Amino acid sequence: MERQKKEAVVAELKQIFQDAQAVFLADFKGLSMETLMSLRRKTRQAGAEFRVAKNTLVKLASKDNSVQQLEGLLEGNNALGYTQADPAVLAKALFDFAKDNEKLVIKGGVLGAKALSPGQIQALAKLPSRPALLSSLLGTMQAVPTSFVRVLAAVPQKLLYALVAIKQTREAA
Repeated sequence: MERQKKEAVVAELKQIFQDAQAVFLADFKGLSMETLMSLRRKTRQAGAEFRVAKNTLVKLASKDNSVQQLEGLLEGNNALGYTQADPAVLAKALFDFAKDNEKLVIKGGVLGAKALSPGQIQALAKLPSRPALLSSLLGTMQAVPTSFVRVLAAVPQKLLYALVAIKQTREAA
């Protein structure tokens, strides 16, 4: 690769690393091109990208940003999965694909400024989707005021029951 092309790739990777919410590193050794293309399609459907890059270029591009924490993992055949959207969706897509293709090995990643181990990425993949978490939070937030209103409404309701009972006993007597 010519020096100008390498510089362009490094600049592109730097921009990707700055914009991405999460970057995951995976070893794809032994995967066929057809399988790799299906993985790329699956990550695109998840709103992310998956690309192969030379380790030396990734090291150069990761200087002065959080992806530099992955430098120790940059050995062998590596590909980068990155997203500007929900990182859990990308993690889920990668782990779902890795279940079917044992040759894909998630090595680690970065979420924001924090380095993640493969186990942490798997835990991220097991999280429910963002809309499901938001609806659960909304349900929890609505439960407290609803319970409070029920308690407040119970006091006059019980007074009303007592008055009706008194009325019925007086009418009976």
